[in-house]
Amino acid sequence: MKLPGRLVMDIAPLRESAPYRRLWIGSGLSSIGGQMTSYAVILQVFVLTRSSLAVGLIGLVIAVPTIAVAVAGSAVIDVFDRRTIVLAATGLQAAVSGLLACQAFAGLGQVWLLYCLVAAQSAIDAVNSPARRTFMPRLLRRDQLPAGAALQTLAMHASLTIGPALAGLITATAGLRTCYLIDAISFGFALYAVARLPSMRPQARDARPGLRAIGEGLRFVVRTRVILGAFTADMSAVFLGMPMALFPAINAQRFGGHAETLGLLTTAVAVGGILGSVLSGPVSRVTRQGLGMLMAGAVWGTGLTGFGLAGTFWLAFLSLVIAGAGDVTAVVLRTALVQTVTPDELRGRVSSAEYAVGAGVPQLGNFRAGAVASLTSPTTSAVSGGLTTIAGTALIGLLIPSLAALRAPARPAADARPGQPHPAGQPPRGQQPGRPNHSSLVLTDHAVPSHDSNELPKLHTP
Repeated sequence: MKLPGRLVMDIAPLRESAPYRRLWIGSGLSSIGGQMTSYAVILQVFVLTRSSLAVGLIGLVIAVPTIAVAVAGSAVIDVFDRRTIVLAATGLQAAVSGLLACQAFAGLGQVWLLYCLVAAQSAIDAVNSPARRTFMPRLLRRDQLPAGAALQTLAMHASLTIGPALAGLITATAGLRTCYLIDAISFGFALYAVARLPSMRPQARDARPGLRAIGEGLRFVVRTRVILGAFTADMSAVFLGMPMALFPAINAQRFGGHAETLGLLTTAVAVGGILGSVLSGPVSRVTRQGLGMLMAGAVWGTGLTGFGLAGTFWLAFLSLVIAGAGDVTAVVLRTALVQTVTPDELRGRVSSAEYAVGAGVPQLGNFRAGAVASLTSPTTSAVSGGLTTIAGTALIGLLIPSLAALRAPARPAADARPGQPHPAGQPPRGQQPGRPNHSSLVLTDHAVPSHDSNELPKLHTP
């Protein structure tokens, strides 16, 4: 059966922009390697300690440097050539993956060393990923940003599905140390794609890193009401609703505790993300991006509530797939909204704030889910998380009406030819330097980003 063209994902960014196509492929392949390392770290820590608490601490080790470095290092991205920053950071991450491989081959078996290397990887990625997020608006036309964001989320969810499955097979045949080695090698794809890009200097010429620059970025987020609303909606959705920590307990209580069913539950959200990305054609044409993001957040909460109430495995699986589709839709709309509204000279700092929210808060959400489950029950934690997510989305829409009222043009004027970045220092036609192009948007109050959306984190723990 042939799907209608308007329903299927828009792949025009891949056809029309060779630099974006190389970046998408290179980042996607490298991200699969990153998910293999995530699998290997979790497995190695558990084998060494036989402690779920020790495994849970991986999330804290990721969250703390992610949030701290993303905020502290945000101003650097808006001062120096972003391409150079990404090349340096990616090289450092490859070196850390190489050290992970070395400790595994050497059989050191030190949990503290694993924690330190994971923290270092996360700290570097807190600069690398936000800097990468600034590339897409320079490589694609403004009207292609939703399609570009959908392609990014497709690659992310594909890596979340393929990476752990491939790591399991490789671990069974060649040992988990091989996963680390493959990850270190996979960085070569990302390095090649970025090395082929032209210079990506920020348009602002007089910017300097420091506390003042960081404060300027944070003030922009707070004062731009739609960005503040989008960030708040994202934090609410993942902190209140993130269900990953509940999967083992609910699987054991309801579905026999089989490894196969646990594996399917773990991939269900990613499956929904892939389906939502592939069928994202209509999302690229949504003009009320803020309202669409809030509605998608409510779908995420509804799916999580259904998962908490499901009495059969396949109903639970389907509910998580629906939740994943809602999540990826919210991410696509949020990414397009934030990239459209944020001026280039602030894009690094805003992307860093987005990354801190998207990569750090979900880890805290999993901790919340586990804590509530230990005080009540896994079912109560799942259902209450879904319901409070829906309520939080509605409340944000009421308190920040400009988010729901935001309108983007159906077809903005092209800012640059596909595949060609905007010349450094030259804003799009009709836009003054240093100012967001509000003429193309109807703003009552505000504008902003997502969680795990536009760039693929190299280390992600469920």
